[in-house]
Amino acid sequence: MSRRLGVLLVPVSGLSGTRYPVGTQVAIRGTGGSVDGFVDGDWLPLAWWEFADTQPEDAPRT
Repeated sequence: MSRRLGVLLVPVSGLSGTRYPVGTQVAIRGTGGSVDGFVDGDWLPLAWWEFADTQPEDAPRT
């Protein structure tokens, strides 16, 4: 399955207990009503309404 990028639309807690704020960039894997999101290796079980897909050119530049 391909991995794509997205941003959180609502605050979401990861498996580690860390709460990620709106706008956090996540790596997304899967499709459908729920997908797997990852932030620095922390797993975030995401529902379709909790994130938006982004294009690579939309990603913040560092």
